[in-house]
Amino acid sequence: MKQMGKLAWALWFGYAFLYVPIALLIFYSFNESRLVTVWGGFSTKWYAELLQNDQLLGAAWLSLKVAAMSATASVVLGTVAGLALARFGRFRGRTLFGGMITAPLVMPEVITGLSLLLLFVALEQAIGWPDGRGMTTITIAHTTFTMAYVAVIIQSRLVSLDESLEEAAMDLGARPAKVFFVITLPIIAPAIVSGWLLAFTLSLDDVVVASFVSGPGSTTLPMVIFSSVKFGISPQINALATLMMVVVATGIFIASLVMARQERQRKRDEQMAVQGG
Repeated sequence: MKQMGKLAWALWFGYAFLYVPIALLIFYSFNESRLVTVWGGFSTKWYAELLQNDQLLGAAWLSLKVAAMSATASVVLGTVAGLALARFGRFRGRTLFGGMITAPLVMPEVITGLSLLLLFVALEQAIGWPDGRGMTTITIAHTTFTMAYVAVIIQSRLVSLDESLEEAAMDLGARPAKVFFVITLPIIAPAIVSGWLLAFTLSLDDVVVASFVSGPGSTTLPMVIFSSVKFGISPQINALATLMMVVVATGIFIASLVMARQERQRKRDEQMAVQGG
């Protein structure tokens, strides 16, 4: 019983360590006072002023677009890379390929950002593309390092996948492409959704790499927040962060419901297949 009590206290301490700062941020987003840490009464005026702040709204919209595009591209490329690592066996160059895919996981962000900046400058001088730094270069840079996380997630799911299902489908005459879209893709769908959400979050949170590859007029929200912290945190940032957390939490909740429903449907299909056999 004593061990259970200590475990419960450790669990509550962990929850408090993770979520009390977030709760404080939400609490002070309704603060009347301009001083962020001095409570001056309940008010929603910072949310109203936020809607008039074109700089913050523009930066938030740019960050959401970049995060959505880079997460989608990372899922496509990461899924292909995960399939190659999990299903193609020991082909020539596999070790080098795996190392190149996972290198962004351990590469310092400063080095990643600097190397991508040099690449974009060299490409612009050689072929004229990209024309300056902006949303395109930020999206490419974010895709570069978020793809590695997606590839690891997809590879882990494919390694634990029962290949007898795909072999049975091919024995019945299904082509490899049909097996992938009808059998493999639905099974690894939860991993794909998880990879997309992780890539979206990493892109939305990045400030170091974006600082290297962004240009005038393409400032992301983390860059705006980071630069404004030097002059004091505005209560509008608390309001904006609260709204973004609500959006992200809603998306994660909906994705969890969809994945739980798919998992229940998959178990029902497996039980029906066993009973039918």
